[in-house]
Amino acid sequence: MKMRRRGWIAGLAVGTSAAAIAAAIAMPGLTSKAATLQPTVQAKPAAVVQPAAAAGYTAPTRTLKVGLKGADVLALQHRLWGLHYWLKVTGTFDYDTQEAVYAFQAINKLKMDGVVGPLTGKALVTPHTYKPQDPTVATRIEVNINSGVQVLVYYKNNQLTLISHISSAGGYRFCDVHGCSIATTPTGWYHANRFIPGPVTVPLGQMENPVFFIGGSYAIHGDASVPNYPASHGCVRISDDLSLVFHTMIYIHQGTGTSIHIYNRSTT
Repeated sequence: MKMRRRGWIAGLAVGTSAAAIAAAIAMPGLTSKAATLQPTVQAKPAAVVQPAAAAGYTAPTRTLKVGLKGADVLALQHRLWGLHYWLKVTGTFDYDTQEAVYAFQAINKLKMDGVVGPLTGKALVTPHTYKPQDPTVATRIEVNINSGVQVLVYYKNNQLTLISHISSAGGYRFCDVHGCSIATTPTGWYHANRFIPGPVTVPLGQMENPVFFIGGSYAIHGDASVPNYPASHGCVRISDDLSLVFHTMIYIHQGTGTSIHIYNRSTT
């Protein structure tokens, strides 16, 4: 059975250094319907156009979850968007809305179930936001891979711009043609080095619109499955819809692209 849209590690052993990983980026079997791996230079990151947020927010009187529609769902979406969570404002509680709720619940220390019940509704009225971890770097992407957090937070000139739920490495053992490894997302400071549009086929499946931060091995990329727990082979999964525009929001260039700090911290 063909495996689809999963982050991957090309047979690298547990504990492999970032330098060694970066050196081992020969990618047999990587193909794309678009360009090959080349640095992408963007002179000016595109702005995010936000719909007008509601003047205030009242907690919904019913439990909101995937599949529901209505004015209360629309109000929820406006509230989350106004707080910089990624989603589409449609009036339908869809997959992207569930992803935004996951991130909101993680940051507000609630059960990450993607359902807006009484506790989540109350928190939406008086929400907490993510505590910046690295304000000395004004424009940066912070990725917290802690299993109870799982969020990506983008700051532009130290202004909160975007919050997204992610799914990082699941910590399980897997094998491919290169051997066996433990699914691990490397922590540390990196840059947005390369972007490839469209689906990219790799030995372990497909990536959607990947932004690579270590050679051709590790990327922030779109995926059809971004569950509320770590599940990837090593990459950072975001929703397919977000992956369509994420690369336009940041600067991508080999060695000098937008800073990416990946860490594992329980703080939110």
